[in-house]
Amino acid sequence: MAGRLPSAAGSSPLPRALLLLAALALFSLSFLSLRSLRPADAPSLAADTSRLLTPPSSSVYHSPEAFAAGYAEMERSFKVYIYPDGDPKTFYQTPRKLTGKYASEGYFFQNIRESRFRTDFPEQAHLFFVPISPHKMRGKGTSYENMTVIVKDYVEGLINKYPYWNRTLGADHFFVTCHDVGVRAFEGLPFMVKNSIRVVCSPSYNVDFIPHKDVALPQVLQPFALPEGGNDIENRTILGFWAGHRNSKIRVILARVWENDTELAISNNRISRAIGELVYQKQFYHTKFCICPGGSQVNSARISDSIHYGCVPVILSDYYDLPFNDVLNWRKFAVVLKERDVYQLKSILKSISQEEFVSLHKSLVQVQKHFVWHSPPVPYDAFHMIMYELWLRHHVIKY
Repeated sequence: MAGRLPSAAGSSPLPRALLLLAALALFSLSFLSLRSLRPADAPSLAADTSRLLTPPSSSVYHSPEAFAAGYAEMERSFKVYIYPDGDPKTFYQTPRKLTGKYASEGYFFQNIRESRFRTDFPEQAHLFFVPISPHKMRGKGTSYENMTVIVKDYVEGLINKYPYWNRTLGADHFFVTCHDVGVRAFEGLPFMVKNSIRVVCSPSYNVDFIPHKDVALPQVLQPFALPEGGNDIENRTILGFWAGHRNSKIRVILARVWENDTELAISNNRISRAIGELVYQKQFYHTKFCICPGGSQVNSARISDSIHYGCVPVILSDYYDLPFNDVLNWRKFAVVLKERDVYQLKSILKSISQEEFVSLHKSLVQVQKHFVWHSPPVPYDAFHMIMYELWLRHHVIKY
């Protein structure tokens, strides 16, 4: 138990120095607990590192104890080897950028090099990272057809050069992509799609995504324009909000059915900047439930936006393996619906009592730290959550 030391052997008393350390540890834990009871400060763009370092203990986790224990073990021992091949000035090794709707891919490429998980000794590695970036390829105007050729040649070169792939047929290898065409870029390597771990922003399990093998990468549009929301329930007077392009069937239906409703703020286009500065983002602060329908893919950066601004996300996307689903109980901080529920959307949201909404909102604030990237990474942020998902999967790999 925290704050306690095991008994000394026999009946001899503990040395005075150890007793002093135990007392200091107990005082520190008590101090941190009291600090957690203080009212929240005003939102700030600076990271609240004290909250980020707090070990998990909430019902938002399927098993807080298992997560805490596994996370600690991951921090102690998990190692990843990054293949050194490929020119960083082209499509390999380094991120294209750390901004925009594909920032998650860039942050992972940067964070893995900044973290303690990286090893230069492949014999120590639990997993092997294939550092080719479809986002960089797209940024250089590479066509989809050429992407598949480039990826295929690079991976086959690694397989022929190094002995590690053939030990597991690639089961201990992974790649990371957030761009829409990133998954398609690997289609020329069906054995990699089948065997390796794919960390992707579009984890739709009605196609090739395999939940127990692959990892859902949260699509986070950073930097956020405004500070975190949360603990501001009294300001949330709008029942539901969505504004965006109608680039999917569910979005078309959502706009057609609810666009003129007086209690749901639904718009079939993004709010024009001509109306005012950051009007779209500010709307999140005043809304109880933010609707998150799938777009061209099942995922949407609107989910992480909603979490950041303290607006309970309403997931309206079928076949979506939600990020960190192995760890987080999404129904504690989000409303998860089927696409067919769009016709009853208003009645579903109005049926949620104020007490239930308050509980969802409070839980949402607790998971905000998991849906933001930092450089260098900090404990429990998006990078560490992805690493934990990879850590879980490495246990099933047999040599």
